[in-house]
Amino acid sequence: MCGTWIWMNRSRLSLVSLAVLVALASSCADKREAAGRRAPLAEADLVPAYGDALIQGSIGDASTMIAMLASDSSSRAVIGHIFDGLLTYDKDLKELEPRLAEGWEVSPDGLQITFKLRKDVRWQDGKPFTVHDIKFGFDLIRDPATLTSYAEDFKQVEHFEILDDHSFRVTYDKPFAPALASWGSLVVLPRHLLEGQDINTSPFARNPVGLGAYKFEAWETGSEISVLSNYDYYRGRPYVERVVWRVIPDLQTQFLELNAGSLDTMGLTPVQFERQTSSAQFNEMFRKYTYVANGYTYLGYNLENPLFADKRVRRALTHAINKQELVDAVLLGLGQPTDGPYKPGTRWVNQDLEPLAFDPEKSRQLLAEAGWVDTDGDGVVDKDGRPFAFTIITNNGNESRQKTAIIVQRRFKDIGVDASIRPLEWAAFINDYIDKRRFEAVILGWSSGPDPDLYDVWHSSKTEGKHLNFISFKNVEADRMLERGRRTFDNDERKRYYDRLQEILHEEQPYSFLYVPHALVAVSSRFYGIEPAAAGISHNFERWFVPAELQKHTISQGP
Repeated sequence: MCGTWIWMNRSRLSLVSLAVLVALASSCADKREAAGRRAPLAEADLVPAYGDALIQGSIGDASTMIAMLASDSSSRAVIGHIFDGLLTYDKDLKELEPRLAEGWEVSPDGLQITFKLRKDVRWQDGKPFTVHDIKFGFDLIRDPATLTSYAEDFKQVEHFEILDDHSFRVTYDKPFAPALASWGSLVVLPRHLLEGQDINTSPFARNPVGLGAYKFEAWETGSEISVLSNYDYYRGRPYVERVVWRVIPDLQTQFLELNAGSLDTMGLTPVQFERQTSSAQFNEMFRKYTYVANGYTYLGYNLENPLFADKRVRRALTHAINKQELVDAVLLGLGQPTDGPYKPGTRWVNQDLEPLAFDPEKSRQLLAEAGWVDTDGDGVVDKDGRPFAFTIITNNGNESRQKTAIIVQRRFKDIGVDASIRPLEWAAFINDYIDKRRFEAVILGWSSGPDPDLYDVWHSSKTEGKHLNFISFKNVEADRMLERGRRTFDNDERKRYYDRLQEILHEEQPYSFLYVPHALVAVSSRFYGIEPAAAGISHNFERWFVPAELQKHTISQGP
């Protein structure tokens, strides 16, 4: 099994299968030791070679392969390999660079963008890619019947004009700062395959045809998804032949499989990164990477629930949380506390905000002001005969979030608040609880991009259905700041609006912003070409390779 590609149903791991893993680790020891002696190769010896497979762990299954319908990271990880966008940010997340668009021109007033598309791109079924695919996706994402969270950017377009088969112009009726960056991959869809279908129920969601570096191969629900190298990729055939995402909800089980050689990469927990990967053998077999993640973890409150209607209550809960304790105990110092939605160190952070310090006495004071006091001596505060008790949900398998919940639960108990914890399987967590607003409080995380626009997460118009403001935050002034922030191209002016937005969020505390973790990744040392950057380590994945003498899997796509 060490050198042969074998398909298995891995949806569940029993004690028997765990025993098999141990045996597998032993049986593969000689091969791993040999590989460890050979890697890393000297820089001068590196010769890029095609072939091999990268197998990675995923704590959740994907939900769809259609980008405009996907709001979960598991889906987007796969979609990013199969599809491509008109443009993307460079590895430093500073400048936009061409992809499917070979170039563009923005009018002096910023209200028109003219795109010129590449003419050498074909869908993975051989059909040519044209402007009509973009227009089809553009119309589709703006259709009210499409269950998407991402239509707002495209609703800003007043006119879409096809100039020829490989160029088009979009016109905005007023300035829209994220306009250019919005033309990524969301509306790139094959018209010839999807025209006339209901995008919400189309079988394309499970059998996609894209024009990215990889083409869809198979999807076994709850088990694994695989893609194969696209030999006709317009940017050049990727070196790694196959990529597989194995759904393993438990990170400890993932780590066992990583050590056994059944996984090539995974996101490590802080404990794994700091305490379980220091052996010489592990460091021969894997390289570890760490960098500040583009995202944050938060405790969000369902503002439609009367428990959280009073901002004094929400501020009391934030004061009860020791954020540095979370960073130290949960992340082992591999992260930092945060008080808002922007990545630390970027220009968009409001540096003038005074953090709500860990202050349990202040918490008790605020709760009492809001009418919550312990009237019966049971240790839980009450109001109008109702104890302050609620449930925090989070996704099962995410060790950091579950540890965070436990520590927060203990801190809340100290101020007389009874919080219980309910971990949920990822698909049910999103589809049955978040999307349907069936929760009281939630520990989750957001990924963030270079542009500061947060309209989809915080605007009051985004509180229904699949939209992302699922905590139902509504604030007239916040709406105004969000609207103004996207209506100017002057970054200093935008900064003023987003600074004010952060002041409002800081005052209202619809989230208790918790921390920004570090990304912690292990990758098999047989993979080369990895370039760590602000965009992460996978920004140039199609250039990763395994030298021929280190390749582990032999894969053939046939004639």
